[in-house]
Amino acid sequence: MDRTRLNLSRWQRRLSRLRLLLAASLPNRCMICHQRVVLPQRGICLTCLDAGLYSSPSCLGCGRTMSLQSAYCGTCMTTQPLKVVAPASYHQGLGETVAAIKYQGQLAGLSPIVQALVRRIHTLVAAEAISLPQVLLPVPLHPRRLRQRGFNQAYLIACELGQALSIPVLPDALVRISDTPPQAGLTGKQRRRNLAGAFSLSHGFEYQRVALVDDVVTTGTTAMEIAKLLEGRYIQVQVWCLARAEAPHLIDQ
Repeated sequence: MDRTRLNLSRWQRRLSRLRLLLAASLPNRCMICHQRVVLPQRGICLTCLDAGLYSSPSCLGCGRTMSLQSAYCGTCMTTQPLKVVAPASYHQGLGETVAAIKYQGQLAGLSPIVQALVRRIHTLVAAEAISLPQVLLPVPLHPRRLRQRGFNQAYLIACELGQALSIPVLPDALVRISDTPPQAGLTGKQRRRNLAGAFSLSHGFEYQRVALVDDVVTTGTTAMEIAKLLEGRYIQVQVWCLARAEAPHLIDQ
């Protein structure tokens, strides 16, 4: 790793720890209903958190509701798409809270949703729908975008997951080499073109099972672009995130 990347990585870690300490020192109010939250709960009260989480088993491929938890619904079983593990729907669950974490730096809500994700992971492992990865790879920001935002929410999520599940986090193995425009508002074709060749993986990477970590999966373009890179080196990939945006025709099902 060159000196510039090393210094940026150290700066990112220090700033991330500072932001988490600051978030912990703020008044303990629910980000959603604004009522007082009783310790040890922080950021989101249990009532609002439970209301935003999935209440039924869901397909890891498309998000469709299922009667029994398995990896895929009948439709996805034939194609076996990338597995996306999330505790909530973006559109009908905790989407606004996840967006506030990312765009407004309201980090008080991060830990309770990560804890819900940990519980979801344990449930899926018990159901043999997933297996635990060897390492966690946070989806990286380009250095210029990181300096602008001040933190990478995917890295913060990965650190909490890694601590809760005793899985190493490798923040420097995956690098964003292109400062691409934001994905919001682009068509699927534009998103794919926007991200083509945007990521690289370190040459000495020797793990066979990884989980990509991000805040939200919407169209899945970013995750699929990285998965294509990893699978080209025969690495098994799944995605862990705080919320997923299901296809519109699945939202009311």
